[in-house]
Amino acid sequence: MKNIFDKYKMKNISLKNRVLMAPMTRSRSGGNSIVNNIITNYYEQRATAGLIISEATQISLQGQGYSNTPGIYSEDQINSWKLVTKAVHEKGGKIILQLWHVGRVSSSKVNGLQPIAPSALIAKDTKVYVFNTPTSKDATMIPVESPRAMNKDDLLQVIKEFKQASRNAIDTGFDGVEIHAVNGYLLDQFLRSNSNKREDSYGGSKENRIKLLLEITKKVIEEIGADKTGIRLSPFIKFKDMKDPEILDTFMILAKELNQLDIAYIHLCKADWDDAPQIPEDFRKVLRKKFKNTIIATGGYTLKKANEVINKDLVDIVGFGRYYISNPDLVERFKNNWPLTEIKDSHTLFGGRDEVGYTDYPSYN
Repeated sequence: MKNIFDKYKMKNISLKNRVLMAPMTRSRSGGNSIVNNIITNYYEQRATAGLIISEATQISLQGQGYSNTPGIYSEDQINSWKLVTKAVHEKGGKIILQLWHVGRVSSSKVNGLQPIAPSALIAKDTKVYVFNTPTSKDATMIPVESPRAMNKDDLLQVIKEFKQASRNAIDTGFDGVEIHAVNGYLLDQFLRSNSNKREDSYGGSKENRIKLLLEITKKVIEEIGADKTGIRLSPFIKFKDMKDPEILDTFMILAKELNQLDIAYIHLCKADWDDAPQIPEDFRKVLRKKFKNTIIATGGYTLKKANEVINKDLVDIVGFGRYYISNPDLVERFKNNWPLTEIKDSHTLFGGRDEVGYTDYPSYN
């Protein structure tokens, strides 16, 4: 019987267990999107996970959609992340950086720039958060702004930024990168027929809509290798105005192409609220046939559910998000059947200036 505590090898990355700390946007970065000491402590506390995937990290100023999220494009940002990778590795952990561009899910009040997107279509009923002052702890939700459609130069620039960000990540000490193509952000916007109305080679057919993601993936592979490259996808998530009747067929075409590129993994995520759409088992079985390498699953898992999908050989690694916020020693709690600590204050999930709700959750005593 396979177990989530078993060792696992993902390409050339050896993991001490199959427990993943899922990427979670916590918005604790300092000025100029630089990682600070409490962020380093946050990841170090959770290094008993077999693998950590970092919070979403923007590849450029244009790619930022929320206040206080970290970047990986300036020298100061790169140097600040080195403290994180060093701390995690010294604890025997492995960590991958998630590369992010938000596309149309942004506002000029965040970064001073008009958002860009595959098409000039605003995301309906979608908001982002900003902090009113450099020292404020409470965020204000504001509507996203209308984006401009990306031209050829924009496309080339984004491809270049993903490639450079992957190099920055490896030079910083990360064990790999994850290309963020989920939850209504830029690359997900290109995949979906309702947000991508382009009439050039990047729009129209399903094959055209996956083109940008494949081009970016190839450039990242060229820069750091397929064994260090993963992609996160979310075909069943529809928020941020992303309901697309063609997305499942598009996803399977994409999975076949990613298999040929021999990337390290596909990270399939679903929303973690109680009534979120479930991923059918048949869908997982088809994906397993189309993609030969590691499959990661995240979104609302318990320890029992995680072991079930691993034992059925539907996935290889299972990620936990909210549990890891309030239980830095989650692996030990799972192993010993110790009680789990609940999140104390939901207001501390997205943003803060100190350790409250971030690194002040104790290990089990």
